[in-house]
Amino acid sequence: MIVGFSFTKLSAEKGQTAKGKIDISNNVSIKDIQEDDFSLGKDKKQNVLRFVFEFTSKYEPDVGSILFEGELLYMEELKKSREILSDWKKDKKLPKELMEGLLNTVLTKCNVQALILSQQVNLPPPIPLPKVQVNAPADKNYIG
Repeated sequence: MIVGFSFTKLSAEKGQTAKGKIDISNNVSIKDIQEDDFSLGKDKKQNVLRFVFEFTSKYEPDVGSILFEGELLYMEELKKSREILSDWKKDKKLPKELMEGLLNTVLTKCNVQALILSQQVNLPPPIPLPKVQVNAPADKNYIG
């Protein structure tokens, strides 16, 4: 269960003025996992895993970039938590079902923040936004 989320670094840079087609690539990755304690009240500590992540949006050709770094706290039974940490230290892999939930949480939070920062530095939104399309009304030739 995810019990905490925070950013440790927020960065947005605008490069050259956009001319023509802009390619935007987004990427999120887990950089490290650490074991930590989490306070649940007075004198009550719970073991958690601290997932260190990085989110990037790159605007090509050299139009700009957005970079976020942060931490996500994940609470699990001690045995399972140690198993996850051990597997990570061995081959830098996570169970598929855990990875999916973590990355979706990180993407949700980062995409919202990236949208705000892109507007602040006058970059196009890093994710497609919904657009309204108004269709011309069909000709109604009613004879009755």
